[in-house]
Amino acid sequence: MYSIILWDVDGTLLDFEAAEAAAIRTLFRSFKLGECTDAMIGRYSQINKKYWKRMELGEIEKPEVLVGRFREFLSGEGIDPSYAEPLNKEYQLRLGDTIVYCDSSKDIIISLKDKVKQYAVTNGTFIAQERKLKNSGLDELFDEVFISEKVGYEKPALEFFERVFERIGNPDLSEIIIVGDSLTSDIRGGNRAGIATCWYNPSRREKDADEHIDFEIRNLKEIYSIIG
Repeated sequence: MYSIILWDVDGTLLDFEAAEAAAIRTLFRSFKLGECTDAMIGRYSQINKKYWKRMELGEIEKPEVLVGRFREFLSGEGIDPSYAEPLNKEYQLRLGDTIVYCDSSKDIIISLKDKVKQYAVTNGTFIAQERKLKNSGLDELFDEVFISEKVGYEKPALEFFERVFERIGNPDLSEIIIVGDSLTSDIRGGNRAGIATCWYNPSRREKDADEHIDFEIRNLKEIYSIIG
């Protein structure tokens, strides 16, 4: 059914929460900020998700996401918020240190290589995404990688997808499907772009955004039956 797959990276192909937790613990050690508990990581994670979602909704810009999340987190933990900028800078590097694949995603990408065209489409920062894609080996498997900072727009902006389509030769939109875990980024972006959408929802989250979903999967291996 589909000859082109646009893959989201964080939370879809790679376990972002595992990388996030490891990175935060490393930062606490490096900056000598004291003990970093699971509860603290959980609080940071919720703040981080909130900021990214606000960006996807068009409420704030990425610079406010990157530093604002740390400033709010540190303030809430009673830590000097002036650490926010240096923490964020180091965080971009440390996110690529821990690689955990979702549902053997690398094997799935390999198995589909030369059968369909596969592209990574991600809103992560260029430094973080380039590093994690290289360390995971996924960078060499995709036909091309599209990182928002290089594209010039963030998902779900229509302009992001228009630039991707232009780059890959303006294919028939009916042959493209986007697979991602974010309703406000991947699914909304796919709807705006006029392509099929596949919501990766392994934890069976409740739908919290009014977006059209063509397919919903719990395991990435379900993509085989969808693309025929």
